[in-house]
Amino acid sequence: MGAEEWISDSYYDALGGQHFAPRSTIAAIRLAMGLDESAPEPKYPPVYVIRAGHELSLAAPAEIQLEDGATLRATDRLPGDLPLGYHQLRYDDAAASIPLIISPGKCYLPDGLKLWGWVAQLYSVRSQASWGIGDLADLEQLARWSAGQGAGLLVVNPLSAPAPVLPQEASPYYPSSRRYRNPLYLCVDRVPGAAEVADALAPLAREAHLLNHVSRIDRDAIYRLKLLALEKLFARFTGDADFDRYLAEQGTALTEFSTYCALAERHGAYWPQWPTELRHPTSAAVAEFQRAAAERVRFHAWLQWLLDSQLREAGRHLRLMSDLPIGCDISGADAWAWQDMIAADMQIGAPPDLYNTAGQCWGMPPIIPHKLRQAGYRPFIETIRASLRHSGGVRIDHILGFFRLFWIPQGAPASDGAYVSYPAEELLDILALESVRAGAVIVGEDLGTVGGDVRQWLAERRLLSYRVLYFEPEPPRNYPYLSLATVSTHDLPTVAGLWSGADAEDQVQLGINPSADLMERPREQLARLGGLAHNAPVDDAILAAHRALAEAPSALITATLEDAAAQAERPNMPGTVAAQRPNWSIALPLSLEQLLAAPRTKEIAAALTQTHGAPPNN
Repeated sequence: MGAEEWISDSYYDALGGQHFAPRSTIAAIRLAMGLDESAPEPKYPPVYVIRAGHELSLAAPAEIQLEDGATLRATDRLPGDLPLGYHQLRYDDAAASIPLIISPGKCYLPDGLKLWGWVAQLYSVRSQASWGIGDLADLEQLARWSAGQGAGLLVVNPLSAPAPVLPQEASPYYPSSRRYRNPLYLCVDRVPGAAEVADALAPLAREAHLLNHVSRIDRDAIYRLKLLALEKLFARFTGDADFDRYLAEQGTALTEFSTYCALAERHGAYWPQWPTELRHPTSAAVAEFQRAAAERVRFHAWLQWLLDSQLREAGRHLRLMSDLPIGCDISGADAWAWQDMIAADMQIGAPPDLYNTAGQCWGMPPIIPHKLRQAGYRPFIETIRASLRHSGGVRIDHILGFFRLFWIPQGAPASDGAYVSYPAEELLDILALESVRAGAVIVGEDLGTVGGDVRQWLAERRLLSYRVLYFEPEPPRNYPYLSLATVSTHDLPTVAGLWSGADAEDQVQLGINPSADLMERPREQLARLGGLAHNAPVDDAILAAHRALAEAPSALITATLEDAAAQAERPNMPGTVAAQRPNWSIALPLSLEQLLAAPRTKEIAAALTQTHGAPPNN
């Protein structure tokens, strides 16, 4: 494909107006993509992604090595009965094999699926035993209780790993790695060997428990305490057969991640400023570092094994749904590992719209689509597979990025960006394969400027769309079955914040000055759906919203714990930074024990269970 096939010089906004990208932007994107349009077309494609049962004409005789090790011969046509999976095809006149991916074409979706569940910002869900932050033991307690109340689903904020340095990154949507998880979510008390050294850990635990009484999550303090405790426990670790299996299963990916973590502790998180010889994961200097710092590299791998084990336990009670961020930090582990495929001089974002009139820049670099394809989609496969591990589903943030991403040159305003296309059909087919293998339901967050037939494409592949009560012109009873229905999102006001006016006041104080019409519209809709007087109590508005939502025929319905706690502060206020507001660091006003005993929580659960109570084995 040439540049004109990847890069769009114009786009249409939410109101149908056409916008043209500056020439400087197009030139910068072409340079960042590294397109060599003078190079001859390769004889064979870098990858084949085929729907099961579909035929493919071959350019020459070839051998096919199936995923299970069996081999087949093909002369002029690919066999139509190949099993689903990741195979290799090698033409007789070629030295290298080509990945051959056979997809079911449609994602996993049980017949008649109808579930409800909570959306949890896990960091905010603190029990009396927490070390200042909600952890995976708290997640298990919440999952067990929810299942007992009729829920079949629990959606969790991204648990993705930040860099192992201070200050700790607060946003779960700006990870160092989307393949591995955040050690802050470990429950120290459940680490093997913790009971035997409880007295030695007690001073750290007491200090950490005091942080439960602070309304803002102090990640840096928690990180120091948990790291000290975990290092003490690792010093006593003598090995485990399950850990050895985990290391073998994760292979190179875990080694890369753990090596990055050990290097970041020594040289800082921003790998482009490391000593030159350490900036690439395949260098001889990195290999030497791995040998010299083997115990520290092993420590970071051990942390991931613990996280994997504790998440598996939490997922035994109901269907966990993970949340996949759209990208990762340019300075982080994934960008270090995949730097040859990343456009480091670009950032992804969104063009101006009604809610963000200046546009948005998310500060994350895009992966270059033709280089992703040349890699046989390995980074994409590893990321999706990691998101589905021990989960019954995934919510994909900004699913529109499968089709196109808005690239913004470094230093340019968001309004000067341009769209770059992605191989959506192949990405969706790979997603379908991973979904079916994991038995996982896929939700595509499709808010924003949606082009063409995107929602039809998603529905045909059995991805659920995202229906937010605040935004939808139709009442919930008219939502499509293939959707996840919710009242709000982490970037929008809670019901208490909206109904009381506290959220609008916060925005004014932060200098955002929201449009009165845009703020009043969802409040009016909520009043109409719930039959509420404008001076109705906040509790009435919360329950009315969820009773209206319960009428949705959607496959999945979710309620937030912020609404169960009647919290006025939303988790995140887009357009603000840490100096203005503690985004992603606001604890629930109730402990987990108080929340689960609260009448409001039980009333919301009862309303949603009436229509979406979880049948067995869903």
